[in-house]
Amino acid sequence: MAVPTDLDRIDAALLAALRNDGRRSNKELAAQVGLSPSSCLERVKRLRAGGVIRGVHADVAPAALGIGLQAIVAVRMRHHSLEQYRAFRAHLLSIPEVVAYYNLTGGEDFLVHVMVRSTEHLYTLLLDKVTTRPEVDRIQTSLVFEAVRRPALPDLRGEAAASPSAQAAASPDRAGALRRATRSLR
Repeated sequence: MAVPTDLDRIDAALLAALRNDGRRSNKELAAQVGLSPSSCLERVKRLRAGGVIRGVHADVAPAALGIGLQAIVAVRMRHHSLEQYRAFRAHLLSIPEVVAYYNLTGGEDFLVHVMVRSTEHLYTLLLDKVTTRPEVDRIQTSLVFEAVRRPALPDLRGEAAASPSAQAAASPDRAGALRRATRSLR
């Protein structure tokens, strides 16, 4: 499903308000952006149905869930094929300790954000669930000392049209082709 890009200033205000506090009542939200509650509710429904609002999440303290350590694992794939990427992505999503991953161009193919109890837990996780994968050539692990996430996304809709390489990176199939082309230039 294509995400709509024709958002107006009220849509942008709704998104900013919800991003800062997703628990706001519809009445509070409507008052903040200058809409009637019924109009506000319809706009929010439209933004959800269009895939613009993908969810509302609680920001939970990791320690409350027994998480004592976070790490970023850089993964280089052994071979570069769509089949291997799909298999590895599916595997990552099956591991509860993986909270995010980024498929990249450049020297590494994936950056994987993991949250674990301890260094022993991290060691076991990497040995049992990552290095044993046939797709993996090598990994490099960095411990996270601090993780800060901005509460709002930048609104870049007024920026110039994306370059062809940025458009290619937006599609997983085209991203793989771009990555292979980049590697062949080395």
